[in-house]
Amino acid sequence: MLVRAHLFIRGRVQGVFFRQSMKDVATHFGVRGWVRNLPDGRTVEAVLEGEEEAVKKVIEWAHYGPPGAKVEKVEVLYEEYKGEFDGFSILPTPRP
Repeated sequence: MLVRAHLFIRGRVQGVFFRQSMKDVATHFGVRGWVRNLPDGRTVEAVLEGEEEAVKKVIEWAHYGPPGAKVEKVEVLYEEYKGEFDGFSILPTPRP
């Protein structure tokens, strides 16, 4: 089953290679979507699409992140699958 999950990961998750590490993990599991820092300095946002089990593996990883991260909270919102991504990208931080 194909699913889409929208994540907000809070804690010490910026400046610790969280985005690149998530891209590597997502690519390994065949998950498509994107990840970006939010301007608050404490939150990473991501959208994941793919097979349900693969998306769950990336979400599980997001609860810990790479070495140096200190994840305090992961909010997961499941949305309607759209199939809009060809791969996994790191997007720029949006302007406040």
